[in-house]
Amino acid sequence: MGTGKCTARVLCCLLLGWALVCGEAGAGEGVPWPKAPPEAAGMRSSALADMLREVRDKGAPIDSITVVRKGLLVLDAYRYPYRPDARHVLHSCTKSIVSALVGVALDRGLISELDRTVLGFFPGASIGNLDERKRRMTLRHLLTMTAGLECRDSHVHGWEGMAELMKSRDWVTHILSLPMHEAPGERFEYCNGASYLLSAILTKVTGMRTRDFAREALFGPLGITDVGWRSGRDGIDVGWGEMRMRPHDLARIGCLYLRKGRWGRRRVLSEHWVTESTKGWVDGTLFDRYGYQWWVDDGGIYMAVGYKGQYLFVVPEKELVAVFMSSLPREDFYLPDTLLRRYLLRGALTPSPL
Repeated sequence: MGTGKCTARVLCCLLLGWALVCGEAGAGEGVPWPKAPPEAAGMRSSALADMLREVRDKGAPIDSITVVRKGLLVLDAYRYPYRPDARHVLHSCTKSIVSALVGVALDRGLISELDRTVLGFFPGASIGNLDERKRRMTLRHLLTMTAGLECRDSHVHGWEGMAELMKSRDWVTHILSLPMHEAPGERFEYCNGASYLLSAILTKVTGMRTRDFAREALFGPLGITDVGWRSGRDGIDVGWGEMRMRPHDLARIGCLYLRKGRWGRRRVLSEHWVTESTKGWVDGTLFDRYGYQWWVDDGGIYMAVGYKGQYLFVVPEKELVAVFMSSLPREDFYLPDTLLRRYLLRGALTPSPL
């Protein structure tokens, strides 16, 4: 498809009610990828326009869609009132970022191994319901959501455990004192409290708040400068969510993983951690498998996923990263995944320009 036809597609998208940044050569201010017509990255612009049309026809509250393929920004679309410079709540996509920070701490030797026991990070803590199963709980179990704790703090349980946590003064002690539902490692059970403990452990081993460690070790090297993150009552940054970030910045995280931990010439994460954390270690619920705070499907795609349709997709086979920021109702939660497979994967035709 020629440049004129691509431009026509962009104008079509504009008429569909989207504000687009698409089709100009050269990177914009603060954007690490050159903007280019989709065809320059081997994608059909008609597929992208059809995707936006479906979103419009459904009336789906998807707030932004950002697509980077082969290092080119081929789609950057926003629905009013969202803008490229506005932060959006990530919800549980935060968990995958916390996983990256655990990887940095491990790379730096701040954490010796993933099989270190969780209670070993909190010596002297007064912990209830203590038994041998809880003593065997490790950092790896927290990462894979197989801790065995009776959390009941997800939507499956109507957030019952979350309400109880919010009433407590010491969130870490509250989570560590939960009864054990089963032995660690036996079964996947989504637990927001496990991700909170990861943030608490990072605070312990780094000697700084998790957000400050993130600025120094991850956000700074990637050029991410505008992040909001709420902390719990005990001053620990909320490891399960509550982070706000611009769509471009979440896409930077995806591109870091796509590049196996490298950002330009700089090594930010070890390739080993990227590979290990995005393996499907246990059977999941939302998607096929679960890694270290990443969802993984059987086709090699891995993703950070958040409540109301926040998605960061990394598709190594297609050299593609896609970010969807949404306010979707529960029944439409999987819509971004459907759009990825129906339009983006099918529209990514060749590894070379069309």
